[in-house]
Amino acid sequence: MHNETKIVPAILTDEPAKLALMVEDSRRFTDWVQIDLMDGQFVPSSSITPANLEEIRPKIGWEAHIMALHPEHMLEQISRAGAKRVIFHHEATTRHTEVIRMAREVNLEVGVAINPETPVEAAKDYAPIIDCVLLMTVNPGFYGAPFIPVVLDKISRIRKCFPGVDIGIDGGIKQSNITSVARYEVDFICVGSAIFLSPEPARSFLELFRQANCPPPGTF
Repeated sequence: MHNETKIVPAILTDEPAKLALMVEDSRRFTDWVQIDLMDGQFVPSSSITPANLEEIRPKIGWEAHIMALHPEHMLEQISRAGAKRVIFHHEATTRHTEVIRMAREVNLEVGVAINPETPVEAAKDYAPIIDCVLLMTVNPGFYGAPFIPVVLDKISRIRKCFPGVDIGIDGGIKQSNITSVARYEVDFICVGSAIFLSPEPARSFLELFRQANCPPPGTF
């Protein structure tokens, strides 16, 4: 039987003050969040920076999702800011094993994110030395980007290429589709706009968790 699917609130903002408020709000309903870092080059948008994180030092368990070129340049500051794990994009660097090694050296767990167009097999050479793989179901860079359901067909291949690592889904997840996503039995689902653009983020989080873990009869 599959373990409980975690819902990970994904925080995306370019305003340090808003980041602090979103983290504080998250503490009412979870003990773990993902904070997105974007450089305006790997993806079109920019966000808060590792320096902002180091200044704020979020008072919650968190991981950094680096949507940026040269992710290795951010690792030390992210670690000093208190992150437990970093997830970088396969497509953002050719120095995958070096980035993983450098993250380990600053006491970070490591995951890799794979964009919709990238075959999961592209990352299989370093699969044994990462902790999680994050399958993007949107083209990254924006809150509210459209969900790409065909990406879910990659999950069975991910299990073969990445045995023993946690599998996550990120992008376009909301109450209207989370039940169909959860039936693939991934370990965690990252959700941004469906939580933080909701009038009541805590209620939205709890409802998403319920739907992911208590699907209606006939779903399977």
